[in-house]
Amino acid sequence: MLLNPFETDAFNMVSLTNAINILPNNYGRLRELDVFPDKGITSRVALVEEQNGVLNLLSTQPVGAPEQQNRMGKRKVRAFSVPHIPLSDTILASEFESVRQFGTENQAQTLAGVINTHMQSAKNKYAITLEHLRMGALKGIILDADGTLLYNLYTEFGIDQNFVDFDLSTPTTDIRAKCMQVLRLIEDNLRGEVMTQPRALVSADFFDALTGHANVKATFDNTAMAVQVIGGDIRKGFSYGGIIFEEYRGTATDATGATRKFIADGEGHCFPQGTMDTFKTIYAPADFLETVNTIGIPLYAKQETRQYNRGVNLHMQSNPLPMCFRPGVLVKLAA
Repeated sequence: MLLNPFETDAFNMVSLTNAINILPNNYGRLRELDVFPDKGITSRVALVEEQNGVLNLLSTQPVGAPEQQNRMGKRKVRAFSVPHIPLSDTILASEFESVRQFGTENQAQTLAGVINTHMQSAKNKYAITLEHLRMGALKGIILDADGTLLYNLYTEFGIDQNFVDFDLSTPTTDIRAKCMQVLRLIEDNLRGEVMTQPRALVSADFFDALTGHANVKATFDNTAMAVQVIGGDIRKGFSYGGIIFEEYRGTATDATGATRKFIADGEGHCFPQGTMDTFKTIYAPADFLETVNTIGIPLYAKQETRQYNRGVNLHMQSNPLPMCFRPGVLVKLAA
């Protein structure tokens, strides 16, 4: 009797899951910036506890007077269901038949190589989907792939969205003062957090209007940085007014074939980098018997043989929830 190679340990859930998480991740500026570090949880619901531990100034008291009472902030617990994103694929037996490994004349392509090709294609789709969700968390409004609302963090936390209009179409606008306004909004809402550098991801037309603004050019053209970047591409990091401005061009097509820009024309979104725990990507475990009560990881993969051994069905899934725990630090910019 012939053995089914897919019944070996090389193709079980653990092995395939390890393999898909090791495959290269080829997309995601927010991944490159490491804004949303990963955190696995053991349930399908993320509980977020808010404690408004406000710092109060302590007044002096006469010696022997009763001490002041330390007032702890009120605690609120909010529950967020983690989105479930499954993806299926089919590998037919014909894909394994007489297929040479690329670049060789006689070496048959391995079963693992065919599966890895399919899983790499799936991982690329997951990567751009995660970038879309993370950008939503940076805006404070997380949307599904079809544009429906998943979470409005401002509504969830009961705060208003911060907004600064840079008025870039007016030549006399004091852009440095606008930057100071953004910085103060971020600093006021850190609430005990730290940051290393504010960064603003902006649309192409916002970036052009900013760098071409008369007041910005007058300041920038007289700096040492201007000499270094003459004729170069400054879109990855133009520093002005204490903020690093970066042109962001993330786009993807939805199920209808329409192209969606992750940042709308004429807009930008500023956030603090280098925080300790303001941003996280929460991962829930897969809905498999093997993964119940285990710590969630970014991606899972599993396979089963098709009827009559005519190929294999691949199942992949991710359960991510990018989260900003202090949405008050997020500032929307308008050109």
